[in-house]
Amino acid sequence: MAKLDKDAFNEHIFSRINNLISDYELIKEGELIAVALSGGKDSVLTLHALKNYQKNLDFDLVAISVDEGIEGYRQHGIDSAIKNAEALGVELIQKSFKIDEGFDLDDIYSNFKSACIPCGVFRRNILNKTSYELGASKIATGHNLDDEIQSFLMSFARGDTIKFSKFGPELDVIHPKLIPRIKPLWNTPEKEVGMWAVINDIDIHLEECPYSHLSLRAKIKEFLNVSEGKYPGVKSNVMDSFKQILTFENDINSILNECEVCGEPTSSNICKACELKDLINNQS
Repeated sequence: MAKLDKDAFNEHIFSRINNLISDYELIKEGELIAVALSGGKDSVLTLHALKNYQKNLDFDLVAISVDEGIEGYRQHGIDSAIKNAEALGVELIQKSFKIDEGFDLDDIYSNFKSACIPCGVFRRNILNKTSYELGASKIATGHNLDDEIQSFLMSFARGDTIKFSKFGPELDVIHPKLIPRIKPLWNTPEKEVGMWAVINDIDIHLEECPYSHLSLRAKIKEFLNVSEGKYPGVKSNVMDSFKQILTFENDINSILNECEVCGEPTSSNICKACELKDLINNQS
């Protein structure tokens, strides 16, 4: 097996990301982009890639880490986030479930079918509020090609067609207080993200979340990886199919409200974060 050319591979990775940013105009001059930095390989590559893209465009970067409160797991990611932000000269804002929501994930996960339910809701809530307070134009997440396919198959399995509007490398502005997301790794396979971290000896958080095996995403991820192993090209074909049959139009702008409790944007009268906190308080 031929030895992987580090410089050529880095050029391959960053050229694809740069082209995606340029083709979809994910970032505009003068914007402040907040990177959701967990310390894992995907978010770390996103931070490095956007720092690299500053050579092409004048914009500002800030990173936000969220400590969900998972004993023996999350601190490793926070440490990685700190090291990478410092190495690149990017300011890191550290947030936590404990301080912002009043509890750790470990304290409340048993109230739900899957720990991923409250984790996702509160993490998104904290990222959005923090980005809004910082004046960020967009939040850059580390969602890669595999993540996008998994998310779509999860929506198919649940019959949740409203979630289809979240497909694509950029989400439109649908409320002044809801910071749109961009996904610079949208068309980058997870395997290549891992290869980039390894060949460049990047400090990343490698452990799997101890709660992840309980989620539907984990089961779909395993199915896709097994299928790709048997029939190479399956993931690429699924992604191509999504591109052909789905539009990136977001049609929920007219029904977005502000939460009656906290004021955050929501499609209901009460946002999901406040709904879950009420559930947690009633069960504690």
